[in-house]
Parts: sequence; structure tokens; C-alpha cells
Amino acid sequence: MTENSFRAVAQIATADASRYLQQLCKHFAHKLPTTFDPTAGRIDFPLGPVTLAATAERLDLAVASDDAARLADLQDVVERHLVRFAFRETLAVAWAAT
Repeated sequence: MTENSFRAVAQIATADASRYLQQLCKHFAHKLPTTFDPTAGRIDFPLGPVTLAATAERLDLAVASDDAARLADLQDVVERHLVRFAFRETLAVAWAAT
């Protein structure tokens, strides 16, 4: 397979999408190449890139990796951190392959 040929997305309903986007990016920026503003972000994990987009109603996540196991690990890392940061609400994170 080609580089980053495994991909998944999640659309998470939340009124705090921008806050979570920035919180995730700031958290990982200490160790990983990261760029972000209030509506868009990117984190370059060794497992593959994560892109984030925030609207008033939703946080969109997209992950990519070079194999299925690494993609699953990347999804797990991002989801665990997001759920931890969003402890005030219960987020429904449902990944879909693309």
C-alpha cells in the first residue's frame, strides 16, 4: 500500500469544537510538529497525520496512516485524549473508514 493509504474520519457534535481542537493541538505541540488556529489544526504523529476542523456545532477529525494497525493506534490516541479533555460532556466518537 502507499503511504497514508489507510484513512478514517469522525464528526463529533459539540458546541466546544474550537476549544477541544486548540486543547488537543497545544497538548501535542510539546512533542510533535503541530499547527493550528481556532478553526483548523494539524498534528504530525509518527503514526501519521491528524487534521482537525472546528465549526460552531462540530469537531471533524481525519487521520491517516500507512497500515491498518497504526491507523487504529492513532485513532485510539486521539480519541482517548479528546474524551479526557471533554470530561464535562459525553462525546460520541464514531470513526468511519474513507
